[in-house]
Amino acid sequence: MSNIAMEQVEAKLDELIGLCTRLEKENATLRAKEDSWQQERLRLLEKNEIARKRVEAMIERLKKIHTEA
Repeated sequence: MSNIAMEQVEAKLDELIGLCTRLEKENATLRAKEDSWQQERLRLLEKNEIARKRVEAMIERLKKIHTEA
């Protein structure tokens, strides 16, 4: 293999290693963001459940007031 061809292979390998490193970092960032979104989703589901229970309780109180009147 000629010296020029070897240098081209080395340059391509360096390029691929750089790309792999960049993609690993990007993947880690995306996984962290996904975890954050999942936590936010769970928090919002909990808040939604609390709000739903409060609304149901208000409706029951209003029904009770209406039937007592």
